[in-house]
Amino acid sequence: MVIRVDFEYVNARVRGMKSRLLSTSVLESLILKPDVESIIAVLENTAYKEEIERASIQYSGLMCIEVALRKDFTNAFRKIFNMVEGENAEKYVKVLLNRWDVQNIKTILRGKNVHMIPAEILECLVPAGKLDDTTLIELIKQPDVKAVIDLLATWGIEYAEPLTRNFKEYTEKRDLAILEIAIDKFRYENAIDAVKGDSYDDRIIREMIAIEIDVTNIKTVLKMIRDKIDIEEAQTCLINGGSKLDIKRLLAMIRTGTIEGAIKHLGTTPYNFLLKLPQEAFRAGKISVFERELEKYLVKKGISKFFGDPLSIAIIVGYLAAKYNESTNIRIIARCKTADFTEKELREELIYV
Repeated sequence: MVIRVDFEYVNARVRGMKSRLLSTSVLESLILKPDVESIIAVLENTAYKEEIERASIQYSGLMCIEVALRKDFTNAFRKIFNMVEGENAEKYVKVLLNRWDVQNIKTILRGKNVHMIPAEILECLVPAGKLDDTTLIELIKQPDVKAVIDLLATWGIEYAEPLTRNFKEYTEKRDLAILEIAIDKFRYENAIDAVKGDSYDDRIIREMIAIEIDVTNIKTVLKMIRDKIDIEEAQTCLINGGSKLDIKRLLAMIRTGTIEGAIKHLGTTPYNFLLKLPQEAFRAGKISVFERELEKYLVKKGISKFFGDPLSIAIIVGYLAAKYNESTNIRIIARCKTADFTEKELREELIYV
C-alpha cells in the first residue's frame, strides 16, 4: 500500500526554503555591484553564506561563486527529494529532477565530443538528479563518448539504452545531436508515462512536461531553419507530446524556411510573445534571443505553480523553478561582471527577475 505524502508538512518546509530565496532588492544590488568580489561580499550575508565560505577555502572570484551555487542548488534539490522519498510524491519529484541527469549526461557527451578537459566539463554540471558528484566525476574521467555510454550501461543507468541504440548512427554521421535527441525523447516518453493518472498532481507535472516539450521543439525548429536541414531529417528530431504544438504544425513552421515565418505560426498559441521581439532579432537570426525568451516563459510557468493547491505537488514545482531561476541569474550576473558587460547588456541576459 502506498502511503500518501503529508503535503501539509512537506510544503510548509518548502515554503520555509522559499522564504530564504533572495529578494528582488538583493538581486538588484548584485546587478549594481562593480565586480565579482563585491558580489561575493553580498552573498556572504545571505542564505549562500555557508557554501560561499566553504568554496572560498579552495577557490576565489568567479569560481568561488560557481562552486558555491552548484553545491547549494544540489543540496536544495536533494533536500526536497529526501522529504518525499518513499512517499507517493517521490515519482513526481523524480520526473522533475531527471531533467538534471539528462542535462548532465548531454553536457559530458558534448565535452568528450570536443575534447574538453575534465575540469571544464565539471564546472558545467549540476548534480541535482540521481547521478551524484561521484558518479558524474567517474563519467568525466572516461576518454571518449563511447566509454561514457559504456559505463552508463555497466551501471545499469536507464539512459544508456537510447544512447547505445543510436551510437552507430552517431559514429557514421559524427553528429552529437543524434544522441542528444535520442536521450531527450527517452526522458520525455518516460516522464509522460509516469504521470498518466487523473490526479491533480499528475496533471500539473504532465502540463509542465508538455510545455517543456513545446519549448524544446521550438528551439529545434529554429535551429533546423538556421542550418537549412531538410524536412525528412527535421521530422526525426521533433518530440511528440507537446502542449500546444503537434508535429504537423512544427513541420509547417520549418517549411516556411525563415525564422520570421516560423514564429508567425505561433500567433494563436501561448508562445506568441516571440512575435513581439525586436525586428533585429529576426533579421540577424539571433536564435539565442528566442531561446532566452522561451526559457523565461518556462521558468515563469513553473514559478506560477507555487500559488496552486497548497496540498499538492504544485508548491514543490514552484520552488524548484524559483530556485533554478535564482541560481541562474546569480551566475549570469557574476559572469557578466568578469566580461565587462554594461548594466543594460547584463539585464538582457537575465532569465527572469
